[in-house]
Amino acid sequence: MKQKSLRYGQFLGAIRRHHRQISYNEIVAMERAAPVVRQRLRLVDVHRLLTPYVSVRFMDQVRAVIPLALMLVGFQALALRASPDEAEVIALGICAVMLGLMLFMEGINRGLMPFAENIGFLMPQRCGTATLLSFGALLGVAATFAEPAIGVLQAAGASVSAERAGLLKALLGPYVRWLVLAVAVGVGLAVLLGLLRLMFAWRLKVLVMLIVPPCLGLTLYAASQPALVHVLGLAWDCGAITTGPVTVPLVLAVGIGIAASAGRGNNPLSGFGIVTLASLLPVACVLCVAIYLDQQGTLPVAEVLPAIAPWYAQTPGVELISALRAIVPLVLLLFVVQRFVLHYKMKRRDIFIYGVSTALIGMLIFNLGLTAGLVELGNQAGGNVPWAFSPHRLTGEAPLYPRALGLTMTMVFAFCIGYGATVAEPALNAMGITVENLSDGAFKKRLLIRSVAVGVGVGAAIGVAKILFAWSLAAILVGAYLLALLLTVFSREELVNLAWDSAGVTTGPITVPLLLALGFGLGEAVGAVEGFGILAACSVGPIISVLVSGLWIDWQTRRNLKEIKA
Repeated sequence: MKQKSLRYGQFLGAIRRHHRQISYNEIVAMERAAPVVRQRLRLVDVHRLLTPYVSVRFMDQVRAVIPLALMLVGFQALALRASPDEAEVIALGICAVMLGLMLFMEGINRGLMPFAENIGFLMPQRCGTATLLSFGALLGVAATFAEPAIGVLQAAGASVSAERAGLLKALLGPYVRWLVLAVAVGVGLAVLLGLLRLMFAWRLKVLVMLIVPPCLGLTLYAASQPALVHVLGLAWDCGAITTGPVTVPLVLAVGIGIAASAGRGNNPLSGFGIVTLASLLPVACVLCVAIYLDQQGTLPVAEVLPAIAPWYAQTPGVELISALRAIVPLVLLLFVVQRFVLHYKMKRRDIFIYGVSTALIGMLIFNLGLTAGLVELGNQAGGNVPWAFSPHRLTGEAPLYPRALGLTMTMVFAFCIGYGATVAEPALNAMGITVENLSDGAFKKRLLIRSVAVGVGVGAAIGVAKILFAWSLAAILVGAYLLALLLTVFSREELVNLAWDSAGVTTGPITVPLLLALGFGLGEAVGAVEGFGILAACSVGPIISVLVSGLWIDWQTRRNLKEIKA
């Protein structure tokens, strides 16, 4: 045993002497002389790393797009016995839309969202109120240009007749810059007002009561003017287009940071309300621009159109330029504010470059697939659906069904499109989870989703009826918003925040182009002047349905409390 311990001690001493004889330089030399073993990344390793990450994000887009596409194709195949033309091209376009939107959202979350979060938390501490409000307004303007659905407006105006709706054609063609700037200014003002609301704890109910009546007043005035009546649908649809996947998360990130700095960060409803303002103020701005142009007098579109190139021309040669024009100003604004105003250095440039590059590539792919996929599918569906109750617009064949049955089928189809698009919206599911947690389970996630979906579905059916029967959009909107204001008076502030913001969540970059294309396809088939108004009806529908559901829950809760006390 002693001999064994002696040998063990000699062994340890030899190790110590050996380590003392080797210097640091010798160790470095040995490391450099050692052969470099390179790890090869096999294809199966790449698959195992990327597939779980990509599949989750891609499936969100699949759930939002595929059900709508199947509804459009299935209704035509089963009810109209028609199949889409160039189905292969449409399928490739839809795949491009899903891939592009996935990459675009990934780039926004990785490259731009960290900027917005840092600015939201740091700017209130290092800058004055004027600087903060100015940045908020500029952020709203820049985010509007980056919205994927903004580019759909130019394609939507292709079928508008200059003779029947000259001012509408001008706003969608040579004067599209006026239109987009009006929307951007409206969103900028909305962000500015939303930040003031967070700073001073203003109630959204009061702001809604102050903003909606002037919007309805402008609507009634425009409805009384022959040149402006056809702009109403465009103006109210623009309010739905603005609340997309860029504006909402960026603005909310800044707003939550400001609320936290103001000492109200513990209020989980502090972010609600900005989406509502961003849906209403662009409507007023577009109507004001239309009224101004109408009073000034515009040149005939045929004379102006060759001289001024449309800003958002949907041709493959300018898709990359359009993507750069949309993304770069937003990136520069966030970078300049963080680096030179807040003096905050970027920590991970590689992630920032990856995010911006991914967003650019995603928007490019999305725009390329939009026209060939969703827009074309919506146009074909809109052109074929009237065959159910009227002669075929190309062949002159007799209607497939009696007029009453065909019209009923068309309305049910519109309801299903609105309902299905809403149920599959990922943002609404996320909101449902938040609301259920905040209400301690009183307002269930399933109830919120169904309430919003029913409201959107009814709104889509009413919007389609407006096109088919030439109903007055002003009468529909004024009546619906007056009902929404009445329900708002009797609702709690938390419910008002939820209901009015739910309207903006339902109109994403998938539903907007599809419903616009469907509306214009129907309008062209039945001889309507324009096909706007479906999105406007889809926006006010969920406000009413959620307010009604919330009031019913409050009434039921009070009744249960009375029974318990009794």
